[in-house]
Amino acid sequence: MSDPVLYSERGSSWWPVLWGPVFAGLGLVAEQVTLGPEHVAMWIFVGLGLAVAAAIWVYGRRRLLSVTLTPSELVLGRETVEVKRIASVSDVGAPVGARVLGGSWTTPKGTGEIPLRLDDDTVVLAWAKDSEKLSAELTRLVEKSEL
Repeated sequence: MSDPVLYSERGSSWWPVLWGPVFAGLGLVAEQVTLGPEHVAMWIFVGLGLAVAAAIWVYGRRRLLSVTLTPSELVLGRETVEVKRIASVSDVGAPVGARVLGGSWTTPKGTGEIPLRLDDDTVVLAWAKDSEKLSAELTRLVEKSEL
C-alpha cells in the first residue's frame, strides 16, 4: 500500500502541447483569408513539429520540476530524501553553497527555498512553488516523528 500524498506539484500541465497546432491553425486561416498560395501541408507539419517540441519540454518539466511529499519520503525532481533523515526544518539557515535537492545547481525559477538540516548535520535546499505550504507540511512531519 502506498503512502498518502501530503503535498504535490506537477512540473507542468500538458496544455502547452496545444500551442503549436493552434498557432499553425491560425496561420492556415490567415492564408485562407488573404489572397495568395495556400500551404496546407506545411501548416500541418509546423503544427505537429511544434506539438512534438512542446511535448518534450513538458515531459522534461514534469520529470525534473515535480515535488511530492508523503509521510515517508520527499521527492524533488530526480532526488528522493527519506523524511526520517530530515532533522530540522525550522530555524535552519542556508549556508552559501548548500546543495540543492533535485539535481540542479540552483533552485528552479519561480520556486522558494526551504533549508533542511539532515541527520548527518548537512544543510540542503528543498524547493517548491508554494514553499510555505511544503515547509509547514515538512515541519509537521518532522515534529511528529520526534515525539
